[in-house]
Amino acid sequence: MDFIQQVYKGENSWWRWLLTILIVMSPFLLNFAIYFLLPEVYKGLMEDTANFQGNKNIFLIENLIPFAVLLVLLIVFVKFVHLRSFTSVVTSRKKVDWNRFFYGFVTWFLMTVFFLFIGYLLAPEEFVWNFKPVPFFLLLTICIILIPIQTSLEELLFRGYLMQGIGILTKTRWVPLIVTSTLFGLMHILNPEVSKLGYGIMGFYIGTGFLFGIITLLDEGAELALGIHAANNIAAAVLVASNWAVFQTDALFIDHSEPNLIYQMIIPVFFIYPLYIMFLQKKYGWKNWKEKLFGKIEKPVITKEIQ
Repeated sequence: MDFIQQVYKGENSWWRWLLTILIVMSPFLLNFAIYFLLPEVYKGLMEDTANFQGNKNIFLIENLIPFAVLLVLLIVFVKFVHLRSFTSVVTSRKKVDWNRFFYGFVTWFLMTVFFLFIGYLLAPEEFVWNFKPVPFFLLLTICIILIPIQTSLEELLFRGYLMQGIGILTKTRWVPLIVTSTLFGLMHILNPEVSKLGYGIMGFYIGTGFLFGIITLLDEGAELALGIHAANNIAAAVLVASNWAVFQTDALFIDHSEPNLIYQMIIPVFFIYPLYIMFLQKKYGWKNWKEKLFGKIEKPVITKEIQ
């Protein structure tokens, strides 16, 4: 069975999906409610983030801990409400391929370091060295432990659980790709980057959702996306910080440049992402792109097991 078909290994009554979505996605739904119904509260949150002067490591922990709780809830609902293994949300393979995870992590992290180096060479005056041993190594520890949990929750919720659910609902692959990528982008609507750059930056978040979704469908599993997403967020927290970004950390560098959509959205989404997908295609030899991205979903004949 392919990745989306893994959902047929469990129970798929409508109430199971509704209950899981309402509980596991409750913080994201709250974000939408604040943004659209309470604009003054949203404005205050953005100002608090921009002017934050407290302990940045404590602030980071407070923002990441809820993701650990949500990941545990997702695991519980998949196993005990949908009655299927959590591995089936991660991959179509018999077990999680950690080599894929680490390959995605390492290649993306190295690419991020490369582009940071290029940016520094082009405008060294915009970067300030910010290395503070104790706060930095505490930050590094927090990031290594908690950020993969945060990114795993997002990937397995959007590219796993929701993509599979929408796939069997619509019997398509392209609809869940579009819907989950758009929802993933909208999930970031409270990020301070949106306040700073306007709605155009949403193209970056939605485009990133498409990157992860396309890779997941082509590779029949979320391992690569899990590694890439973890590397991306760890790099964002550890390497470079700015007063307009979602991660307010004691990173190695402080970036004082003014952000713009060319560098923050257009170049990544329309140039770097397609090239990286082709790079992975060379590595893993993906075939049948049309079927994997646009084919129909059919219910397989299986012997169901409660795991």
